[in-house]
Amino acid sequence: QGQFVESGGGLVQPGGSLRLSCTASGSTLANLAIGWFRRAPGKEREGVACIGSGAGIMNYEVSVKGRFTISRDNANNTVYLQMRDLKPEDTGVYQCAADSARGLLQSGCILHRAPYHSWGRGTPVTVSS
Repeated sequence: QGQFVESGGGLVQPGGSLRLSCTASGSTLANLAIGWFRRAPGKEREGVACIGSGAGIMNYEVSVKGRFTISRDNANNTVYLQMRDLKPEDTGVYQCAADSARGLLQSGCILHRAPYHSWGRGTPVTVSS
């Protein structure tokens, strides 16, 4: 499977917005459950949002519900993470990855990192005034 590539991170003030993109050459993202994870300084990697294949069931970490939206653009083989009302605690390196097993079964997605693979290098997000 192809390596995932994230983009769209940057420096933004509190309350601002960013849209992250996740693409992969050699992989059809529509057939995969895709997760967005972040690693904040001094903390473990945590799942923030994921989207299943098929019907595209979505899950969000509690702190980002109502502010982040995950979506697919199958025509462009891209998964997006739209982030609004960003807070300093959203700062971190954001990575996307695939869960092939759940993608194959079309059984939704989970926010635990264990089943995910093909991790990208990540895109940094800094929320600061």
